[in-house]
Amino acid sequence: MIISVVGGGLAGSEAAWQASRSGMKVRLYEMRPAKSSAAHKTGCLGELVCSNSLRSDDPVTPSGVLKRELEMAGSLIMESARINSVPAGSALAVDRNLFSEYISDMIADNPYIEIIRKEVSSIPAGCCVVATGPLTSEAMASAIGSLVDSRYLYFHDAIAPIVSADSIDFSKAFYASRYGKGSADYINCPMEEDEYNIFYDELIKADRVNLKEFDNIRVFQGCMPVEVMAERGRDSLRFGPMKPVGLTDPLTGKMPYAVVQLRAENRYRSAYNMVGFQCRIKWPEQRRVFRLIPGLEHGEFLRYGSIHRNTFINSPLFISNDLSFSARSDVYIAGQLSGVEGYLESTAIGLVAGINASGNLLGLKYVPVPETTAHGALVRYITESGSRNFQPGNINIGLFPPLDGKIKDKKLKRKKIAERALQDWREYLDKLKDR
Repeated sequence: MIISVVGGGLAGSEAAWQASRSGMKVRLYEMRPAKSSAAHKTGCLGELVCSNSLRSDDPVTPSGVLKRELEMAGSLIMESARINSVPAGSALAVDRNLFSEYISDMIADNPYIEIIRKEVSSIPAGCCVVATGPLTSEAMASAIGSLVDSRYLYFHDAIAPIVSADSIDFSKAFYASRYGKGSADYINCPMEEDEYNIFYDELIKADRVNLKEFDNIRVFQGCMPVEVMAERGRDSLRFGPMKPVGLTDPLTGKMPYAVVQLRAENRYRSAYNMVGFQCRIKWPEQRRVFRLIPGLEHGEFLRYGSIHRNTFINSPLFISNDLSFSARSDVYIAGQLSGVEGYLESTAIGLVAGINASGNLLGLKYVPVPETTAHGALVRYITESGSRNFQPGNINIGLFPPLDGKIKDKKLKRKKIAERALQDWREYLDKLKDR
């Protein structure tokens, strides 16, 4: 018995890994490097193409809970993230190259997994996990469309620029984390009011990439291009990615009017990601406008921001609670294609899909994921949300069911939700062992 997994991103790699842990043979199909995409740069499995951050590592935050659940389940992606982490304050960020290389090596050395480097244009026969991601090829999209009546929804994610560390002017920029949490891992470029206004005006009028075929782009809120966010009002950035709260400029001893934060891209701190500056501005314009930021006047951009497609299906209409297609129960969906957004969210759906697919093929009893867990909250979101206005979502506190008793203290409430999630997740994993 063999399970096919189509797609070697985070979700596909995790699904293959989990299926192999049950003793199943897995064929993992990945079209790279023979055929690549506009966003990918390597042929490595689990390559990160947007930010290198896996968000907050605080154990009582939703993303922190999700990380703990993944680790408890033996997640390969989280194992690589911990081993290849880089300083990022209270967040978990990784050296993207070492991260994907580790995943590639571990899967290549797994005797239960065979990596097949070729493009798959149709859904393989037998039990299969489809994890082709936001850059699904046209051929595979057509194949998936046959299972969902071609009811696709499209939006576009934007990736942020990366700047060389040695081009940053530290007579203006400074190291700090908000409220002094964790170590001072972020580089902060502070702005006075007049500097912010000049930057804002130039950002608004900057020449953008003309996306002719996508006149009505639906953009995921968590990855909103900075210029689109700016259109909401002059102060929108100061209350968004450029908020100065929790920071003090050592030159003035005061909180800046606005601030641009830069996060380390690798463990050597030779390159920094402009946090929240995803964009679709033309490259020469990015260089011109972003060099108006204090400290980046001579910034060397190692990567410019760009916009890329994200393909997902209206999962509540077509996906069962075990993540299988209603039209074909031996085919499972995983990753961003399912309607989750984010690296770990994609990994989580891949993990559940791998467990359920292998369990199905082995004839084991199906164990539903408790909705009180981070994994279960995500599964419920993509399978039971209203289908009329379904949009991709991150893990967030609103996805968890309320506690039995009312708790007014927000911190205590989140702590209790986190404790319940991990307890219920332990019980879920125990049930998987006993089935």
